[in-house]
Amino acid sequence: MACIAGAGFLILGSRGFSARERPSPVESWFAVRVRSAAIPEAARHQANPVADSEEMLAGAEAHWADHCAACHANDGSGDSPMGRNTYPPAPDMRLAATQQKTDGELFFAIQNGVRFTAMPAWGSGSSHDEEESWKLVRFIRHLPNLTAQEKKQMERLNPKSPDEIREELEEEKFLKGEDTHEPEIQHHHH
Repeated sequence: MACIAGAGFLILGSRGFSARERPSPVESWFAVRVRSAAIPEAARHQANPVADSEEMLAGAEAHWADHCAACHANDGSGDSPMGRNTYPPAPDMRLAATQQKTDGELFFAIQNGVRFTAMPAWGSGSSHDEEESWKLVRFIRHLPNLTAQEKKQMERLNPKSPDEIREELEEEKFLKGEDTHEPEIQHHHH
């Protein structure tokens, strides 16, 4: 076993470590086992105490769009600039690998993060944070059924850069027929 580990380190050392490279099948297998082992048995069996409702889902959707979509994308695909460029890449939350996890496993990952990935720990220990995480678990379950209308609504809720905000304001002014050009500064020489 030590020989295999040593050979693995030699191979990795010869090509370096980069977030741009796809994980090898061995790395992927190992990462899944490590992540699985990191979740305590008691956490796996926790039941979601948050009732499913339209109102709860709308709040979780807004939370996801504002806090989670930067890495996981609005639709949960992980197809975002940050999600694609982390190592390992953000998973497609709509697929069986995530959807087959228990609610407790998902809650634990949100609250405690996942070591050796870009997933941070979001839990602070407060009951408010715990409730928000349980709502996100409900939303993750909804991701495979996300509608085009929901995605469009989420786009409006995504954080915007100063340039994006400025562009939206200029577009809004243009549509209202207002002048969108900044006044030119005239210099007078005497």
